[in-house]
Amino acid sequence: MDKGEISDTLGEIATLLELKGENPFKIRAYQSGQLALVTLEEDLGTLIEEDRLGDVKGIGKALTEKIATLFKDGPLPFLDDLRESVESGLVEMLDIPGLGAKKIKKLYDELGVDSIDRLAQVCSTGEAAQLPGFGAKSVEKIISGIKNREAYSKRHLWWDAQETARPILNGLRDLPQVVLAESAGSLRRKMETVGDLDFIAASDDPEPIMDWFVGMPEVSEVSGHGKTKSSVRFESGLQADLRIVPPDQFVFALHHFTGSKDHNIAMRSRALSKGFSLSEWGLRTENKEGMAVESIPDEKSLFKLLDLNFIPPELREGLGEIEASESGDLPKLVKTGDLKGVFHNHTHASDGANSIEEMTQAAQDLGWEYLGLADHSKASFQANGLDEARVEEQIEKISSLNATGAFDCHIFAGIECDILKDGSLDLADGTLSKLDYVVVSVHSSFSLSEDEMTQRLIKAIEHPSTTMVGHLTGRLLLRREPYLVNFEKVIDASIANGVIMEMNAHPRRLDMDWRHWRLAADKGLLTSVNPDAHNVSGFRYVEAGINACRKGWLNPESVFNTWPLDRVNLFFEKKKA
Repeated sequence: MDKGEISDTLGEIATLLELKGENPFKIRAYQSGQLALVTLEEDLGTLIEEDRLGDVKGIGKALTEKIATLFKDGPLPFLDDLRESVESGLVEMLDIPGLGAKKIKKLYDELGVDSIDRLAQVCSTGEAAQLPGFGAKSVEKIISGIKNREAYSKRHLWWDAQETARPILNGLRDLPQVVLAESAGSLRRKMETVGDLDFIAASDDPEPIMDWFVGMPEVSEVSGHGKTKSSVRFESGLQADLRIVPPDQFVFALHHFTGSKDHNIAMRSRALSKGFSLSEWGLRTENKEGMAVESIPDEKSLFKLLDLNFIPPELREGLGEIEASESGDLPKLVKTGDLKGVFHNHTHASDGANSIEEMTQAAQDLGWEYLGLADHSKASFQANGLDEARVEEQIEKISSLNATGAFDCHIFAGIECDILKDGSLDLADGTLSKLDYVVVSVHSSFSLSEDEMTQRLIKAIEHPSTTMVGHLTGRLLLRREPYLVNFEKVIDASIANGVIMEMNAHPRRLDMDWRHWRLAADKGLLTSVNPDAHNVSGFRYVEAGINACRKGWLNPESVFNTWPLDRVNLFFEKKKA
């Protein structure tokens, strides 16, 4: 295991111990060890090899042995036994907002709640509301969380679905019987969450393809095995469908099963207006039933036949893309390769896993001109947030590193500064003014009314040091609903104050939602695609953020971090002035 994985494991142990009601000092020891690893600057392997890990504050003898074992990928019987000793239903309840380990333990001890079904029961009967530390509002939030969890279980993050789909698509394309193969559905349209996977393959010999598909080692269940369509399910619960069509039908099937439903309806209407009938089987003339139009080699040709410019899959949502295509007003969509750098990233100074140097080297390896580092501020104590002294120390370190010329990639000194409940910022103005830029984010008090939250955000946006708004609604896809906010007012305030609205590219956030971006960009709002990376591998998340920008009709000029270094520097200088 690497340092991040070991840190997560220590956190898991602390949570399991808390569910069991173990000694608080024991629990705190694992929490301290987790934090110590998160903020560790020296190489973990070196510390273990030189027998110096025990010298690190927060890591005692017992933890030293366990960390060393995990680092060497050795078994940890203690953890295996601990997992077995805790009811699985208690662990599942941790996914419900408003329920931490302490509350779950109380529910278990007082009411025998050992499953989500039992939890729903004691909430509906009013028993849970009678427990100390709960109450009507807490129970209402739990009930909402249970309902959301049921809905969430039917969806999967695009990022996770893509990881599953990629090897399947590559495998299909490698089969000798397959002429063409592509993914379809919401995955191809780059929706933030995906219900299931759809694959379309072209072949005149479908049987061996279907046998390969249902026989994949990752398949846990075969729910259908036919000549032209088969369905399987994986351990993750994700379902995949494969349809095989003759090569001359591939383009039509791909377009149809990519969707969306509203886009397909508009396209069929368009085809009718041109004297054609469009379906997944082909494009036929109305007055010569059964006679297909000449073979079409690709989707671009299909759109052209209907006097339309090619519409990228991301835009096929029935939101005016047909009209924009006809008039030539489709945007030139931003691409991942357009990015010159990113700004919302964390180092091990707060809750990241890598040093400034490691993050900068990784950014440089990606060909980026600049990298912005924005560790948490002190109010995010759970993330080892920086106080004023530590912020200024980091500014100096970044300045010195830039001066050495060790990296071609320029480093910007930023901060992710908490927006406090009253809308004020978490750090002193004097410290904020010394930074290159400031990302302001909400990390607490999510239950404010829409008006209160909107005013809170606007007050932070109006602060002269604010450069960007981070993850606007605080949502965690398939985990936590967004808090209430008036988008129009916040967008207008951002434009009026020259503040950038982040597109947080973490696959579980993708916030601000793409559905608001077309209008916002037309008004003049800038975005910055930021991965919210907590380690070097997190830089990959920009792909998900670009997907969301493309769905929001954004061109490169609307994305701040497509700008070259000198233009970014000028923007920051003007903002500070």
